[in-house]
Amino acid sequence: MDKNIKIGFVSLGCSKNLVDTETMLARLASEGYAITPDETEADVIIVNTCAFIESAKRESIDNILDVAWLKKHRRLKAIIVTGCLAERYKDEIFKEIPEVDAVVGIGGEAKIVEAVESVLKKNKFSDYFDKEKSLLGGERVVTTPEYTAYLKIAEGCDNRCTYCAIPLIRGGFRSRPMEDIIAEAKDLEALGVKELNIIAQDTSRYGLDLYGEYKLAELARKITEETKIPWVRLLYCYPDKITDELITEMRDNPRIVKYLDLPVQHISDKVLRAMNRHGDSAMIRDTIARVRAAIPDITLRTTLIVGFPGETEEDFNELCEFVKETKFDRLGAFTYSREEDTPAYDMPNQIDEQTKQDRYDIIMKEQMHIVAEKNEKYIGKKLRVLVEAYDQVAEIYYGRGQGDAPDIDTKVFFTNPVGAKRIQPGEFVTVIIEKTLDYDLHGRAVR
Repeated sequence: MDKNIKIGFVSLGCSKNLVDTETMLARLASEGYAITPDETEADVIIVNTCAFIESAKRESIDNILDVAWLKKHRRLKAIIVTGCLAERYKDEIFKEIPEVDAVVGIGGEAKIVEAVESVLKKNKFSDYFDKEKSLLGGERVVTTPEYTAYLKIAEGCDNRCTYCAIPLIRGGFRSRPMEDIIAEAKDLEALGVKELNIIAQDTSRYGLDLYGEYKLAELARKITEETKIPWVRLLYCYPDKITDELITEMRDNPRIVKYLDLPVQHISDKVLRAMNRHGDSAMIRDTIARVRAAIPDITLRTTLIVGFPGETEEDFNELCEFVKETKFDRLGAFTYSREEDTPAYDMPNQIDEQTKQDRYDIIMKEQMHIVAEKNEKYIGKKLRVLVEAYDQVAEIYYGRGQGDAPDIDTKVFFTNPVGAKRIQPGEFVTVIIEKTLDYDLHGRAVR
């Protein structure tokens, strides 16, 4: 086989999918294939897709069709589709998009080399591994900037929320053994990682299947004991699984950043029941109160769904009041997406798209006021910032504080004193905040 073949990748969707892409990259690189970031130079392109909600499916299909254009007009010989869309629509992809040469389902990272070899011989290829038995972890080619990386500690989900297709697509929740995760954290530290973002579909469930109890607190502690990585960030922690031990570890461990991603989705008990969320509004409020009482300076992020079937004006108003009272530091919202093969798909009282959009706009406008109010309190204060880059057009540096996760949160923009040494990506600097602009903070580096 000609190993001068160049492989291109398109990775869509969440950070968990990105880790799968990085695993496939490593497998191909170990076989001698060249990886190219330039799609026009690629002989084979692998599109690792998302199918979480309707907009993600559309984005995946659009990207496949864009790549198909390269097959007609450039040197591209073959297209391989992997990930959630491949798993969910295994029977339709070949039929609907004939330009696709291979389809590989969830857990198929182990088959990616075989898929490439097959399509280069002009053979169609499809493989659907038993996702409940797929390997967890493995060598990766890290594609994020060298100072930050994701560490996936589990696969699948057991929560069975009625709106969500993830358990159908990715299977049940499976934790990785703690020693494997620690070993990978050490590898990432050796690559120069300064910020480790801990991820899973439900990070807070970690360990329950392997060890019979929640082990996220212990895992986070061991990562900080076994490495010197300055920032360890916990993403996707469900409110019903926030233990006192986890709160204490976050409070007392200076290297676990004071940031908690806590997706609550709604606050109306009626809607929460219809969503099959674990716990009720009282539990959500209690969790937030416990966390804030123990760690007053914590940054709390959440996500909400508006327009769920049966959500009345009263339910939505209750959600708005909750947002106003709770004043989350970071908040993202989604309009409900009707997904086939989920219980919510057939629920009565589906809500029209315009009403969903109106409710989304109201929530996000309220959140903008909350963030503006909170950001004002930073003026005159010093923040420790992880530097990401220098914007040559705007002539300004930017980075993130502890309260900002990569790709989803806000930025801190800052100037460097004239004549001062150039700051490199991955350095930590102290920035004094001088003003705010929309969601972002602006200031100057101080030595």
